[in-house]
Amino acid sequence: MLRSYLRLALFACGLLLGVQVPGFVDDYGKRVEAHRLESQQSLKGFQDTARRFFKGDLDALVAHYRVSDDAVMRSDAQSVAHLVQRAALLEREWQAMQGPWYAQAWHLVTAADGELFEETLDAYRYQVLLTPEAMLWGLSCALLLAWLAESLALLLAWMLGMGRTRRTQQRHWR
Repeated sequence: MLRSYLRLALFACGLLLGVQVPGFVDDYGKRVEAHRLESQQSLKGFQDTARRFFKGDLDALVAHYRVSDDAVMRSDAQSVAHLVQRAALLEREWQAMQGPWYAQAWHLVTAADGELFEETLDAYRYQVLLTPEAMLWGLSCALLLAWLAESLALLLAWMLGMGRTRRTQQRHWR
């Protein structure tokens, strides 16, 4: 009876953990989009300048700043280059988060930006979404966790010789 309750509790934990996945993926996507929009706003003036003098090429603008005779312009070149690199990173992250839900989840597991991931994790508030994706994630995680725990318990019991009948043990010792 205790085993049954433990199984149910483990299944419930897996279910509750699984339904968090779509909410976290959504929060990460929203965070990326917000940072991307802010980055675009920060570059707006530089993009206008690049459009007027360098056919819209921000890298050419940065290169021009780097070779300028003006020390202030050379100093700002690194700042503008950082803004351009950040905008490119955020654009790539945003593009990755525009795919199907399974591609988004895979991106988070394998290639998400560490800083944005940590920021999202720190600000994440647990939620129970009742969407089809959340239910699928919840049931999948619950079944996987329950299956893994049951398999581990059976393996340990088998290794320790528990669950064998006395007759089976005697037959093997003869």
